[in-house]
Amino acid sequence: MARARKQTRSSSGREALRKNGMMAHLLDSLDAGQDIGHFGRLVFAMVARYFLDEEELRDTLLQDPAFDERQALALIEQVKARDYSPPRREKVLQFQAQQEFPLCPNMDDPDACNVYKDLQFPESVYEHITDYREQKAHTHDEDSPAAGSP
Repeated sequence: MARARKQTRSSSGREALRKNGMMAHLLDSLDAGQDIGHFGRLVFAMVARYFLDEEELRDTLLQDPAFDERQALALIEQVKARDYSPPRREKVLQFQAQQEFPLCPNMDDPDACNVYKDLQFPESVYEHITDYREQKAHTHDEDSPAAGSP
């Protein structure tokens, strides 16, 4: 019974990921046994960890022929330990420029590769992003010269 529940949760997680064109592209590529590159695996892990349990995330990453179990587990642990938020479109495009495998299948579409447009993340993800932006703005304000100072 627990196995059936797990399969249902995993299936619904994969279905949810497919609502985003980039994530569907990465899933299809992994399912086909393609090497999606370092940044493809990183982006996949950063997003998919909110939709798949750790075992399914590992198993999906292992479909990449250039990746072994030790590497998959290390990547998952890194993403969790650093609490990486899913990347914005701009970051995905920066990552894509650093590797051969295309992360964003339709770069001309300004909505393509925007996981926040198509996927619903836990509230904690949005709170983490807000906190980060507030800290960054506060740090920037402290680094700026005071108005009227020489």
